[in-house]
Amino acid sequence: MEQQNDLQKRLLLALVLSFLVFVVFDMFMPKTPKNIDENVTATTQAQTTPITQQQTPKVVNGSTAQVIQPAVQNAAPVSTVKALTTVTSDRFIYTIDELGRIAQVKLLEKKYEYEGKKLELLKSSWVKPLEIRFADTALNTEALKTPYTTTTETVDLNSDIRKVILTQKLSSTTVTKELTFYKDGHYDININLSEPAQYFITTGQRPDADHTRYMVVQGSLIRKSNGVVEIVEDGDSEGSLSIPNAEFAAAFDRYFSSILYNFEKSLAVSTLTVDEENALVFIQGEQSFALHGYIGPKESEILANINPKLTDAIEYGWFTFISKPLFKVLEWFHALVGNWGWAIVLVTLLIKLILFPLSYKGMMSMQKLKDLAPKMKEIKEKYGKDPQKMNAQMMEMYKKNGANPMGGCLPLILQIPIFFAIYRVLLNAVELQGAEWMLWITDLSLKDPFFVLPILMGASMWYQQKITPNTMTDPMQQKIFQWLPVVMTLFFVTFPAGLVLYWLVNNIFTIVQQFVINNAFEKQKAAKAAVKK
Repeated sequence: MEQQNDLQKRLLLALVLSFLVFVVFDMFMPKTPKNIDENVTATTQAQTTPITQQQTPKVVNGSTAQVIQPAVQNAAPVSTVKALTTVTSDRFIYTIDELGRIAQVKLLEKKYEYEGKKLELLKSSWVKPLEIRFADTALNTEALKTPYTTTTETVDLNSDIRKVILTQKLSSTTVTKELTFYKDGHYDININLSEPAQYFITTGQRPDADHTRYMVVQGSLIRKSNGVVEIVEDGDSEGSLSIPNAEFAAAFDRYFSSILYNFEKSLAVSTLTVDEENALVFIQGEQSFALHGYIGPKESEILANINPKLTDAIEYGWFTFISKPLFKVLEWFHALVGNWGWAIVLVTLLIKLILFPLSYKGMMSMQKLKDLAPKMKEIKEKYGKDPQKMNAQMMEMYKKNGANPMGGCLPLILQIPIFFAIYRVLLNAVELQGAEWMLWITDLSLKDPFFVLPILMGASMWYQQKITPNTMTDPMQQKIFQWLPVVMTLFFVTFPAGLVLYWLVNNIFTIVQQFVINNAFEKQKAAKAAVKK
């Protein structure tokens, strides 16, 4: 029966500890590939074949997929190539090299600066976006050595010059890439071959611009025409994957993505495994092939304005089905108040208000159990040698006093997945980069430089425990519970300020709730006492 008395506290302790385990696992353990549709997130293992055979992506003809022999045998990228054309805007600079690839993307906005320098998204030694690989081995080798020519060395998106035509003359065909760029970071690409040849175009390897220690989801992502999203995380690709009916393919890290898409015609997408078991995405081309692309921050508003389906390129992991609508609410509040910090506060308040009816019942139940603690002790002492009778007496006492030992469990159970989901949102939302809140918080995606929020969070957690009814009798559990605020404070010291802000505000609102409920309970007791008199 003692277990029933302490059920709520034990459950809270278990859930807090499970959160710590979840975060540690999420930060340091290797990832597994996942399938994510609009409502459900599940893990799946991609079908693979060994890359050591130097295979090419699968070519899809109608409903039949067949493997073309070594076209992409040069898996090692060609990195030492001269710049050919520069595309400039107020927000970014694209550099196109002599192999017709986007060799580098430099972001000009101050919020993306790293160590005082403008952030560059692409690793110099990795495969670059828009690189073409041919199915014919000899033609492929030639293409990786033959430079393109360009119609212009400069594309200025603040002027009328937004288009560049790149031409590569090979022995058996001439490749023409016509690129039109837009200020929001997306572009149109039309590829034409003078003579037909089987080829693939790649998103390139993912951006390498996340310099934090967090092990967030990164890798390759493919959205199928039925809305299902296939993800192959870095370190989990062991061969090839073929998807004949894709709408877009992306290579992504925590905040940035390189995407190729076409929502009018299905794309045949394949992956190959490169160094460190990472997946490299290819799209099968045609003699005359129209495609669209985007490379840059995974900002929800920008992607939605290009096409709402592109917001599926924003990955939240296991809790995407909760995280995605939560971010929409956060985004709405930001549009309302114009500050991401206050938007987090308002989202937290909204969650507490929605759960308040359940929290009210749970907290009232805990108050009743606290008052019944002496009677519980009496029953235990009286019927301790007869567990069956003791349980019957306890249940009768609960029923008579309207107490429910399970009453506080449901609110806790509901809050934990919501917290995991918002944890993912606040960890992956590029919008929080450079977002200010209060005087000393200049970037909600980084830790609090003065540790004010973690200390306040720990203090609020300690005070919350102090005013919350406690029927816990196990000395070990009591000690663990007493040290939880300290453990959580140390754990949150290096967390992004936006996440710590959420937890702090959640604690403050819980404290307010507890005062309201404590007051309501005392009034109920006084009213019952007056009636008895």
